[in-house]
Amino acid sequence: MSRLTPFHPDTILSNTRFGLLFGLLVALMRPAIADNVVFERDVRPILKAHCFQCHGEAGETEGGLDIRLRRLMAAGGDSGPAIIPGDPEKSLLLQRVRSGEMPPGDDKRLSDTELSTLSQWLREGARTARKEPETLGEEPLFTDEERAYWAFQPVSRPQIPVVADPKRVKTPVDAFLLAAQDTYTAPADRERLIRRAAFNLTGLPPKPADIDLFLNDESPEAWSRLVDRLLASPHYGERWGRHWLDVAGYADSEGYTDEDRVRMHAWRYRDYVIRSFNADKPFNEFIKEQLAGDELVPMPHENLSPDNIDRLTATGFLRMAPDGTGTVNQPAARNQVIADTLQIVGTSLLGLTVNCAQCHDHRYDPIPTSDYYRLRAVFEPAFDWKNWLTPQGRQTSLYTDADRTRAAEIEAEAAKVDSERETKAAEYITRTLDEELELVPQEKRDPLRVAYRAAGKDRTAEQQALLKEYPSVAAISVGSLYLYDRRRDERARKLDDERKKQLAAALATATEKVGTPVTEQNLAAHAPETAKKLAELKQQADELRATKAAPDLKKYADRAAEIRDQKPEEGFLRTLREQPNRTPATFVFYRGDIEQPKQEVAPADLSILAGTREFPVNDAERPTTGRRLAFAQYLTSGKHPLVARVLVNRIWLHHFGRGLVDSPGDFGVLGNPPTHPRLLDWLASEFVESGWSVKHLHRLIMLSAAYQQSAADSASETPEKYVGFPVRRLESEIIRDAVLAVSGKLNPKQFGQPVPVMEDGVGRIVIGRENLDGERKPTKAISLEGEEFRRSIYIQVRRTRTLSMLATFDAATLNPNCEKRPVSTATPQSLLLMNSDFAVTYAGYFADRILKEANGDLSDAVILGWRLAYGIRPTDSETAAGRDFILTVRAGLETDGIAKDSSLAEATAVFCQALLSSNRFLYTE
Repeated sequence: MSRLTPFHPDTILSNTRFGLLFGLLVALMRPAIADNVVFERDVRPILKAHCFQCHGEAGETEGGLDIRLRRLMAAGGDSGPAIIPGDPEKSLLLQRVRSGEMPPGDDKRLSDTELSTLSQWLREGARTARKEPETLGEEPLFTDEERAYWAFQPVSRPQIPVVADPKRVKTPVDAFLLAAQDTYTAPADRERLIRRAAFNLTGLPPKPADIDLFLNDESPEAWSRLVDRLLASPHYGERWGRHWLDVAGYADSEGYTDEDRVRMHAWRYRDYVIRSFNADKPFNEFIKEQLAGDELVPMPHENLSPDNIDRLTATGFLRMAPDGTGTVNQPAARNQVIADTLQIVGTSLLGLTVNCAQCHDHRYDPIPTSDYYRLRAVFEPAFDWKNWLTPQGRQTSLYTDADRTRAAEIEAEAAKVDSERETKAAEYITRTLDEELELVPQEKRDPLRVAYRAAGKDRTAEQQALLKEYPSVAAISVGSLYLYDRRRDERARKLDDERKKQLAAALATATEKVGTPVTEQNLAAHAPETAKKLAELKQQADELRATKAAPDLKKYADRAAEIRDQKPEEGFLRTLREQPNRTPATFVFYRGDIEQPKQEVAPADLSILAGTREFPVNDAERPTTGRRLAFAQYLTSGKHPLVARVLVNRIWLHHFGRGLVDSPGDFGVLGNPPTHPRLLDWLASEFVESGWSVKHLHRLIMLSAAYQQSAADSASETPEKYVGFPVRRLESEIIRDAVLAVSGKLNPKQFGQPVPVMEDGVGRIVIGRENLDGERKPTKAISLEGEEFRRSIYIQVRRTRTLSMLATFDAATLNPNCEKRPVSTATPQSLLLMNSDFAVTYAGYFADRILKEANGDLSDAVILGWRLAYGIRPTDSETAAGRDFILTVRAGLETDGIAKDSSLAEATAVFCQALLSSNRFLYTE
């Protein structure tokens, strides 16, 4: 069968009664047609991928040629018949594609294999598998082969296979795997097993105390109890929430433009996801809330209960796509938001690249353009591109009526202080004006006062000229009073200086006159008039200092601010919601062009799916259309052929590093076929029957003998086998979190606003809050008060500013979401661990920790470092080698002039950096 064969009879055989009969029929036919090529199975997929767009799709028949059916090609177009059955060399179709003339464009040319298939088909008489339809209507034409594709069949619950040695089966997972392979590797030792499980479920290394607890538990239930403890950890939601946030495209910025505006409230969705995983919220509810949480909350969305806040927060899933309409609010930008959102929905829940059908029928999967827009119609009332709401306009306030009442009371109290400040400010302005007018010629004082008091728009030309002549008067304002305070200080200092000079002279004269020393205290007795003048100078200076305006007004402002600080904080949710009683129409856009609408379509799921249901255009029982809720209920009914398969495949992927379908966002023809289709279906049905419990699936998988195998280097080379657990590198966030954990610096604080990132002086993206000077150059760092030590899931996710440390180790690329992270091995990773500030700094923290906890015993410090980093106890020779290494480095440092009291810490830091840089730390096995 051709590589493009769109169905797998073995899978169909296990799915339905129809599949059983069809699969048997195909099996019986195989010998007869093994060497034959037929149109529907072998040729049509090639033409659909390369030629339908111009010759048959959307009414396009360039050159009068429609090639969607064999008979239409035989009839031909303007140039005559396109094919001559039995004579490939005379067939215009083959001539044109061989020459490269068709399809146009070098990147669209048929491959040698495709040309060979086409030639063989023509040579064998251009066979069809069955009689072709008499007519082609507007509805899409699906072949029997497309309808029989494995992913579109209903999920069945296969019988659990019986294996030769039932003792090897710990959960049904093993029965399915052992039915397809002969053996496993030996069980992993407990130290490696707990490290594997801890990283898998919590994303953090196990603590030595937890390791000892597991090692000392001799009960047969020790492993299952460990799994339960890890599932109950609050860190579980952080680990598995991160997986979902990848596929949801979670970001704290809008993307789309270089400005990449920050999303101030997106973090609430992140927290919702973490809490949902920790609570093992049934995944069907999780999906419903994310697709239609707003339709589950009575309108208006005010005075919200905690549950309703959760439901509205969940709709942030549909607000994660890049959205630049806050600055570039054009139809094309709006359309892109909707397109990206549908891509996220398609890859995360349906496991199909439905977005490929936006401009033309899907080239490989049976998804016509009309289906794309029917799916878009489900979401159109909430996005409504002709009555668009910008990101700011889509926010939902968390204020309650009580909050508003309290805020109004506090604001009224603060307003009183503001009024007092304004009264005081007016007094200071009047005083300052009087002082400045004293410096103006007498005849200009009154005109200048009138000019100053006049409103700007009412000033005559003469008044404007007068104020320009005396800028010190024109500049008087509340904001400039501090300048006049400085002048008062200066005048007060001059008065002080004058008083000091007069006092010194008066004391000298009085002393000479009476013959005994005269002091300031008894000067009045000898020179009363002079003493009186000196007192007047002091009083003038004191009055100038005592009546400074700016500090006095600041007290009023500070007091008002303190009062306003008592107001309840108004939080916002980044939500999606429909406008009540508004139902926009959805049209198919010709070639995806928003300016060329064609026929109107109703909301519906994909036509290829059996029992496809259309959704209500308007739900009479709701103020909104109810489309998204109906869609979500259909997806989670347990009858949808894709959703449960897609979800359990993702869970499997994150346990074993590869999915049963190793293209988790594409179950279509170009994706990978399932290696174990019966196991995939059993897990999908079990997931639904368990109440959509993710933790239940964790237990099924992790309690299996397959999961508890020891590692094998060959595991990744045999995707159809599970012989040996795959050695896996930690993800970028988990590497950073593990470093924080073993160094003792991890801040366990959960939830809340993200830890900010910024660009440092050399262009790296680091954790920090920007503090730039006038030339936008970094200045003094702002303390984050320990926030920099929080887990990586709480670090701000900027589409254009990925934390450099995370980017180096393959952080998720959100374009618009991340279906599966790549794993690379590149030089910058080694360089980062060798030379970066991050590696050196945390190696120092790590060293400080193990030296302190080992009370200075170097061997104990080596053992502790080894256990923290690797989760195992070093051998005596490894301990001795580690101690000798530290002592050797220490001796070298002291030779280089490092003080003895700091050389041990620095040498131990080098040892710790070696631990953190090793594959043993970076990989689980």
